Amino acid sequence: MAAKRKPEQASSGPYRFTPYDQEKGEEYMSEEQENHFRAILGAWKKSLMEEVDRTVHHMQDEAANFPDPNDRATQESEFSLELRTRDRERKLIKKIDETLSLIDSHEYGFCEACGVEIGIRRLEARPTATLCIDCKTLDEIREKQMS
Repeated sequence: MAAKRKPEQASSGPYRFTPYDQEKGEEYMSEEQENHFRAILGAWKKSLMEEVDRTVHHMQDEAANFPDPNDRATQESEFSLELRTRDRERKLIKKIDETLSLIDSHEYGFCEACGVEIGIRRLEARPTATLCIDCKTLDEIREKQMS
């Protein structure tokens, strides 16, 4: 079942999802809401996987043994940056998979620190969020104090 949509709302977000329109009295993290987030996470993962494939092909196509050491260094630097970016994305894909597992076990959408609802809009902004805004704020304050 697709997310409910008001006629005047346009699709938004990085993957053109329609913001979820929660009905009054609707249970939090209903099957429909879980499907909404499963679709968002699936589109995000698909996009990341496509980028990984593009990088592999780009590096294969662009790999050259330049005689000039400066050209070689530039290419190695570019490849290194791309590989670091792909490594971060690989970690994000793992986090997306973990989040999809939370949805499958019906544990998604609740703060892992205090257990309250994280909220539909926060999850649409950051689908892999595991902390409510209050706990995340406290976590960031503690982190600043430690550094």
